[in-house]
Amino acid sequence: MQRRRSTSLVQTTAGALVMALALAVAPVPAQEAGAGKTYTMKITLPTINDPAHFFAKTYAEAVEKDSGGRIKTEIYTASQLGTIPRQIEGTQFGAIQCAIIPPEFFVGVDERFEVMAAPGLIDSVEHGHRLAADPTVLKTMLALGANKGLHGVAMFLNAPSSVISRTPLRHLADFKGRKIRVLASQFQIKAMERLGATPVAMTLGDVIPALQQGAVDGAIGGIVVWTPMHFQDAAKYVTETGQPAVYVMAEINKAWYDALPADLKAVIDKDAAAAQAAVAPVGADIVAKARQGWLDAGGELISLPAPEQAQMMAEISAAAAEVAKAKPAVYDAYLAVTEAAKRMQ
Repeated sequence: MQRRRSTSLVQTTAGALVMALALAVAPVPAQEAGAGKTYTMKITLPTINDPAHFFAKTYAEAVEKDSGGRIKTEIYTASQLGTIPRQIEGTQFGAIQCAIIPPEFFVGVDERFEVMAAPGLIDSVEHGHRLAADPTVLKTMLALGANKGLHGVAMFLNAPSSVISRTPLRHLADFKGRKIRVLASQFQIKAMERLGATPVAMTLGDVIPALQQGAVDGAIGGIVVWTPMHFQDAAKYVTETGQPAVYVMAEINKAWYDALPADLKAVIDKDAAAAQAAVAPVGADIVAKARQGWLDAGGELISLPAPEQAQMMAEISAAAAEVAKAKPAVYDAYLAVTEAAKRMQ
């Protein structure tokens, strides 16, 4: 009798041990597995003190808070992590976790990124914000680059474009023969050619020395860039064409994102959407302060005469349609965005 009890005890103990071992090696749900781990999120952008910087700060603060400190954010403004192409490459391949950059610079990843740089797309800042919030446009744009290491989370209007120049551009005729820096987009290149200018594709970090050395006569960009980055040291004239709109996209390294626990993925996406929505109410104020700051620093703001502004819009809109039609893949995205722009007017 005693022997049977001992055998039963041994069997029970062995069974408990097997059960304990099974529990020890059982898979742990991904959310639990990553619960105690922290992640670093480097956020890079080429500008400073503009709507893109506001987005970066808003986004970083929300991510740290909503992740309970499990995601640690670091913001690098004014191209501290390299030129724009290097920032994009770093985000594709994982050295950087988030890049906040105008979409047309991503044309090497997917040429459809440049459709947001199409001139004539919007006619006001408010129109531009509405377009960026359109679900169809967001679905189209944020999906780009998914097969090239990127996960899009937000897009917003940074500012209307203007042309900074060493000598004043007061009329359309003043553009003829001038070398104008453009973003890396056929839409901008063709538009400048239509106006009789010579387009020169150039990253932002090269613009000031190019202006100072006379390599270019002017550059397309935004007043929210010219003022805080002290471009008045290189040129004092800004012609406010308003075209094209300068949009910015927030792109996440896809491999880093995919490796996050499900709850942190939700934080990354949700907080990006919230930060995007937060830009619109403050964007106009940032632009207004930048315009005043330019004047206070001794710069001049110029507007084309109304008939010439209308002529310019007709020319550059025709150029945009021409560029889009030459590229079937781009044309489909262009139609989706331009149709949304009409709905948003």
